Amino acid sequence: MPRKQFDLIVFDWDGTLMDSTTAIVSCIQAAARDLGLPVPDQKTASYVIGLGLQDAMEVVLPGLEASAYPRMVERYRHHYLSQDQELTLFDGVREMLAELSADGYFLAVATGKSRVGLNRALDLVGMMSLFDATRCADETFSKPNPAMLQELTRELGQDMKRTLMIGDTTHDLLMASNAGAASVGVHYGAHPAEELRLHAPLFGANSVTELRTWLEEHA
Repeated sequence: MPRKQFDLIVFDWDGTLMDSTTAIVSCIQAAARDLGLPVPDQKTASYVIGLGLQDAMEVVLPGLEASAYPRMVERYRHHYLSQDQELTLFDGVREMLAELSADGYFLAVATGKSRVGLNRALDLVGMMSLFDATRCADETFSKPNPAMLQELTRELGQDMKRTLMIGDTTHDLLMASNAGAASVGVHYGAHPAEELRLHAPLFGANSVTELRTWLEEHA
């Protein structure tokens, strides 16, 4: 059967495929605490998930001396790497991705993680060979700049109008809008559903099961 709308499906990683939002928030808070800086609350720390790490630290703690941000990044990485082996994919993600791959979709990841961080995560969950292409924040412009999606579509020879971005943050949906791609928001990650709806995604999924069903029926 011909595809309904899309050939390329691009996923955010943290908070969309991997259940890592709580860990990221706690690591941002711990990094600030280590350096004697104001500790951001959960909402503030959650907001920056999806941005490149340096950008995230500048947003979460604005107005610091420039030298403080690399130290925040270092302390964040220290805390995150001490626990990331325990992080898991959301229930149903592995099966959903396997089904999409079997159905012939191009699959990609666009993430605020570094290349080293994404490769580590992919290796931990055994998905190094599943995706056709991936793009990380230390390789190009951070979300919501459209560069990740532009580069992924060029690399895979795909049409932006037949590309779908799926993510849990407004940064993901804004990137899709800026690139001219369609988007779907997931409501089980970092940003509240009401904030995601402001960016007019095609659908808002409350669970991976709902996302998988929507993709089966509409993608």
